Amino acid sequence: MARMKFLCDADRCIECNACVTACKNENDVPWGINRRRVVTINDGKPGERSVSMACMHCTDAPCAAVCPVDCFYTTADAVVLHNKDLCIGCGYCFYACPFGAPQYPKLSNFGSRGKMDKCTYCAGGPEADLSPAEFQKYGSNRLAEGKLPLCAEMCSTKALLAGDGEIIAQIYKERVVKRGYGSGAWGWQTAYRETIAI
Repeated sequence: MARMKFLCDADRCIECNACVTACKNENDVPWGINRRRVVTINDGKPGERSVSMACMHCTDAPCAAVCPVDCFYTTADAVVLHNKDLCIGCGYCFYACPFGAPQYPKLSNFGSRGKMDKCTYCAGGPEADLSPAEFQKYGSNRLAEGKLPLCAEMCSTKALLAGDGEIIAQIYKERVVKRGYGSGAWGWQTAYRETIAI
């Protein structure tokens, strides 16, 4: 069984926000929630990099570990989903997630608490596949249609990859080999500074 994953190649991301727009439109995301967002580091300075962020569907998801009502679950494809009918809106998952994926909907100018919302990897929720109830609560279930998340499909530079983790890792490995580590693979010089100096 495939383990579905996201990967954003920071050397290719141009901060166009097409992934953000595609996600909001495809899933009819509530106002105030961004299931996907583009984060730019060193904005306007040398070494600027942008990364498209969303739920990374962790193997050992911290959101699931802290949820007091066990509303998070992992599908056979390793997609981490949550059940809004079980969610009590305590916010523990919000604080546990290192990617800021679970979010409260903002129902007023000052925000409010409610059922958490997060990236579903376009895999819907616990309701019947492709049902109106599933779409209303969770958005599109593109995986049930045999498609990948729209955010990745809309990425014009193919910086955002989605699909089987092994295939994505192979694609990224081929890109790194073609570019070479010395050509600016993000984080390489920071992570291996001592090795380079020797």
